[in-house]
Amino acid sequence: MIVALMPSSRRRLVGLAGVGLALAMGGCALLSTPDPVQLYRFGPLDGGYVGERSMASVQVSLRRIEFPEAVSGQRMLAVTGNEAAYLGGARWVSDARDLYAQSLETAFGSSASGVRLIGGRELTRADAGLDVDITTFETRYAAPGAVPTVVISARARLLAMPARTVVSEQIFSVRQPATDNRISAIVSAYDAATQDLNQQIVAWVEANAARAAAAD
Repeated sequence: MIVALMPSSRRRLVGLAGVGLALAMGGCALLSTPDPVQLYRFGPLDGGYVGERSMASVQVSLRRIEFPEAVSGQRMLAVTGNEAAYLGGARWVSDARDLYAQSLETAFGSSASGVRLIGGRELTRADAGLDVDITTFETRYAAPGAVPTVVISARARLLAMPARTVVSEQIFSVRQPATDNRISAIVSAYDAATQDLNQQIVAWVEANAARAAAAD
């Protein structure tokens, strides 16, 4: 049986067709290719040199490093006054927390001292424990478009084991100006800032590790 469409029916179909076209166009917009993102990293590219250790070395266990949630992942935080945003078009190649942990372990491995850092995967008895909390890890702008400064702050605690009593506690802070307001220059500032911070932490642990081990 052939059914003829009444004018009102035709209008309803035209309306539905228009909605379908709008949805299709919206779907194309949602499925469009996103802007490319460049990946970056900081810290040494290799594991660093690990010298021979004396049997009398103080074994220091590194606990999981804590990061603020806003910067623990792959995005780079930029702060201007009271406003904060993530830098567009750039990400860390892996979580900033993991990159920093690798850089700190390498700094200890490259230091010819009586301290041996034990990573989280190593099942070795520790004489002392090291807690590191990164409290600031951001790119700061004095004004929009200005050349920024990378600011990294950390709180470190050296613990006697196994009681985990605090033997020494220290606050560290590094400010490293970038050479330009470009992502590559900002990443270089992060690299220099983390190296500076790690050297300070290594020196502090070396100065206090024997006391922490004796407090066991």
